[in-house]
Amino acid sequence: MEGLILFGVFLLLVFLNVNIATSLAVSSILTLMYMGQPLTMVSSSIYTAMNKYALLAIPFFILAGVIMDKAGISSRLIRFARVMVGHRKSGMISVTVIVCCFFAAISGSGPATVAALGAILIPAMTSSGYDKGVSSALLASSGAIGIIIPPSIAYVVYASITGTSVAKLFMGGWVPGILLGVSYVVAASWSSRNNKNIVRDEKASPKERWDAFKDALWGLLMPVIILGGIYGGIFTPTEAAGVAVVYGLIVGMFVYREIKPRHLGQLFMESAVGSATVMFIVACAGLFTYTLSVSGVAVSMSDAILSVSQNKLVLMLIINVIFLIAGCFVDANSAFYILIPITMPIARHLNIDPVHLGVFLTVNLAIGQITPPVGVNLYAAAAVGNISAGEIIRKITPFIICGIIALMIITYIPQLTMLFVNIL
Repeated sequence: MEGLILFGVFLLLVFLNVNIATSLAVSSILTLMYMGQPLTMVSSSIYTAMNKYALLAIPFFILAGVIMDKAGISSRLIRFARVMVGHRKSGMISVTVIVCCFFAAISGSGPATVAALGAILIPAMTSSGYDKGVSSALLASSGAIGIIIPPSIAYVVYASITGTSVAKLFMGGWVPGILLGVSYVVAASWSSRNNKNIVRDEKASPKERWDAFKDALWGLLMPVIILGGIYGGIFTPTEAAGVAVVYGLIVGMFVYREIKPRHLGQLFMESAVGSATVMFIVACAGLFTYTLSVSGVAVSMSDAILSVSQNKLVLMLIINVIFLIAGCFVDANSAFYILIPITMPIARHLNIDPVHLGVFLTVNLAIGQITPPVGVNLYAAAAVGNISAGEIIRKITPFIICGIIALMIITYIPQLTMLFVNIL
């Protein structure tokens, strides 16, 4: 009965268009009241969910992403990518994916990547002859790589729930993120195979490439400094987030000089709103996770899934299906808090490495960001590209198919995820 109340009320509220965080909190409180639990446990579980050192990285990474966006790093990355590969076949497709991967390594957020790059990349692709719907679908898909390529807020949240090393998750995300990017290049190339209007850029001279590289160098160095410091043991992921903010301010104010002192208040306010939104979700989802545990619903659902089959390949497929469906309706952070208590016992039973589990679950949720009906990147790309969401949805199918193929490769070949983890 507890499970029926918990998930029934949650799904009902989501169906009524109540925001995810409120739906999680209300369904949890009603379930605890039904169980006769003291409501003092609500504040206690919320405090426990938020009182984790790893979560301190979230507001800093959000602030770093806002700063680097305002510093003009996106336009410089795009120019550098265009002079390097824009003259090749499907050049602008590759430019879009490459720049999204680089910017994802700065912002760590899918919608933020779409918003920051869309105003430049979508017009650039359409001026090169690409269909606007395909261009917007490609940007939405590539922007979703933001939660896979490190540093990623989703990895920080997963690590805070499971106790997994954030640094190992960051290292494990590189190969899957690149593989997903390649799959989207294939999807966009296939979608544009009959387009006769595509125009390639002229091949840049060595001097043009060198100038573009020098101009983009400070932006290219940011993920190198952050991740190199983490992997080199110089600072923790949380400290790295603080370093990213300081580095971003120095670059924006003194190198590119596009951030003025009068802009700081707006930057801090924008990042504060973003951070508060994420932490509110974390707080309410933590309460939901606590309710799942004390009610025994998590254990019952894990046992039910294990009773379906003892075959590891089948159970991993079931986990993927669950997270793919969840990703269509809730954000990655909420999905982790809702489903990890159910998934982790299964993963331990199957002897799945928690780093591999965290990465392929995140890939599921990245695909969910471009899957109707609630794929947030679709609507972000529609807003930036000034086209209807329906037009993007009609063009998104090849990207979802190629993304799922990449997901299956990542899921069933764990060596891809663990390659750099094992090396270090």
